[in-house]
Amino acid sequence: MDNTVKHGGDPATAPAADTPMPRLTRRRFLQSVGASSPTDKLSFMSFGAHFVEVRWDPGISRLRVARVVSAIDVGRVINPVMARTQVEGAIVMGVGMALFEATEFDDGNGIPGNNNCAEYVMPVHADQPQIDVILLDNPDLQFNEFGARGIGEIGITGLAAAVANAVYHATGKRIRNLPITMEKLLMDLPRS
Repeated sequence: MDNTVKHGGDPATAPAADTPMPRLTRRRFLQSVGASSPTDKLSFMSFGAHFVEVRWDPGISRLRVARVVSAIDVGRVINPVMARTQVEGAIVMGVGMALFEATEFDDGNGIPGNNNCAEYVMPVHADQPQIDVILLDNPDLQFNEFGARGIGEIGITGLAAAVANAVYHATGKRIRNLPITMEKLLMDLPRS
């Protein structure tokens, strides 16, 4: 397949007729964010770190995420209430990913068996931990004139892994596939 660009516009601003599409799109993207070359040492990514505390009671086989502290760097925080709420919602989604949510398929026909809210297990209000969100509010003026970067779903990124690490720290059992269920935690535990 020929991925070169044909241009019929102004010859002074036109790319060479044999410019490969990936190189052209990279150049256009870099111009749109104000970078001049791919070697510039600028980043426009948002960053976050999660710290998770779990409570594990093996006597009654109860696992609970008790507390989540998240430090988030999204540049300048223009609306702190909305930003904090966005991260809190993503944390709730991450707790669901780590402990509750899984699609179960019917072995006979391959159709999802829990394809509605009555059968799909999700976290509810009683499952929510104490959530502390720290917004660093460091304007990134090299990225744009406001110094703000995207917040999106940065709160969910890495949260399930942080829960799995906290579960390992509390139980000594490394669970490598989600969700972390009681069956997985109790399997092959030494009897006392």
